Amino acid sequence: MKKLSLVITLLFLSLLSFSQTKTEFTLTLKDGSIVTGTTKVTKISLSTEYGKLEIPIKNVSSIELGIVADNSLKNTITSLVNQLYDNNEEPRSKAFSSLTALKIGAIPVLEDVIFSLTEEKVAFEDFNAEDALSELKIKYNVGSDYKTKDNVVIDNEYNMGGNYDFSSIELKTEYGTLNIPREKIEKIDVMFIDPSNSNNKTLKLNASTHITSNNNGGWLKTGIIVKANQTITISAKGEIILASLSNNTYKPDGSVKSAGADSFIGNASSSDYPTYGNVVFKIGEKGAATKAGAKYAKKATLSGMLYLSIHETVYNPVNSGSYIVSINVK
Repeated sequence: MKKLSLVITLLFLSLLSFSQTKTEFTLTLKDGSIVTGTTKVTKISLSTEYGKLEIPIKNVSSIELGIVADNSLKNTITSLVNQLYDNNEEPRSKAFSSLTALKIGAIPVLEDVIFSLTEEKVAFEDFNAEDALSELKIKYNVGSDYKTKDNVVIDNEYNMGGNYDFSSIELKTEYGTLNIPREKIEKIDVMFIDPSNSNNKTLKLNASTHITSNNNGGWLKTGIIVKANQTITISAKGEIILASLSNNTYKPDGSVKSAGADSFIGNASSSDYPTYGNVVFKIGEKGAATKAGAKYAKKATLSGMLYLSIHETVYNPVNSGSYIVSINVK
């Protein structure tokens, strides 16, 4: 009987540990809004040119959503575009209304139809194909540089393009459960949290994104929950080029090499205040940025989620290079 009780207890503890794992999605919507919540998604099914991939959600860092062309609409769109050249205003008006009522997947198809027109026709000033395309882009907050494939970032390092086929995402938020349609989503940042295996991680900080002054994703959420009095050990290596600082090259400790120079100038500053290029961290979303540099080992004074970034007061997306950062909390 005691053995049975022990087995039941161990099973309960195992299930309890598993239940503590969770996946958090932070959605950047096309209108600029940010929505964060937990999700039941366990894997990403990505259709690529090389076949279908089933990527475990714990390995997914982020997903940038493109606009997948709905090629089933091609014949309809071609017919409607041809009607826009009718000499009578009424058919043109109806065709224009039909085009601008289409879903977001019509945008790349309509663009292809417009560019593939071989017969020279004089477009009318009202109800023309270019205006219909422009209205569709405005309707769905789509810029001119949109992509037609989704890009999945794996383990903060590898990129894979394809089609992540879903219609909406259900998120459990502090305001209740939300169901957000795909066409409203620009990007998904993923955080898989496993309390039983999250105190040791190696992550990549990209200078093109993870900059303290970048208000949209500048701080990398590590998934590590720190408790006060635990020791945080951080080590970092690599080189980055900050376009925002005359294309100078930096190392995690703040050492800098001017563009065209042969060697780095060491940063001998003992100040706790971060300098350009330093690896920094904060505890909690509203925590203060703390200098980590290339090596750091101190006890935490606060409890909360650990975030990483690169110190720079001006953000430029043209920055390049990355740091590899290893973290241990105990």
